[in-house]
Amino acid sequence: MSPVTHLLMGWTVANISSQTDRKERIFITVAGIIPDIDGLVIIADLLTRNSDHPLEWWGKFHHVLAHNLGFGLLVFLVIFFLSNQRTACLAFLSFHIHLICDLLGSRGPEGYQWPIPYLLPFSNAWQLCWDGQWALNAWPNFLITGMVICVIFYLAWKRGVSPLEIVSEKADRVFTDTVRKRFGYPV
Repeated sequence: MSPVTHLLMGWTVANISSQTDRKERIFITVAGIIPDIDGLVIIADLLTRNSDHPLEWWGKFHHVLAHNLGFGLLVFLVIFFLSNQRTACLAFLSFHIHLICDLLGSRGPEGYQWPIPYLLPFSNAWQLCWDGQWALNAWPNFLITGMVICVIFYLAWKRGVSPLEIVSEKADRVFTDTVRKRFGYPV
């Protein structure tokens, strides 16, 4: 799925508990998108694509370095030490929702299904793959993104917070106030 969808889903998971504060919601949201950090290897591919020895790291390392249990446990531990157990558990859930979404809908345009080596770095024995994986630009991904956006509007209306709080509390207030003015204030 799209990194934007992962971010929005992570923020939605962060709102499962009404007791999470802004910092905790940011940790949980980041945990929902952080597996895609292994996709940054594409920068090296782009920089070397016209050289005599292009690196081609994207195909080797995307969905490998950070899409696994070992990286998920690292994320859990970092957030546990920076926050609390509840936040770390929600972050671990957010991380795994990312993996599940990629398993469902991340097939490339050439038909390649990204397997997820879930047990890395402990074992390479279990490669998660689903032969029904839909393409990245397939309608189910758009439907899921649309549904998550609806939930975000609802939470902005009901709780007065949105994913904009990650980058700007002022922008978040403006957005939530606009939603509430349009749809009324919750009782």
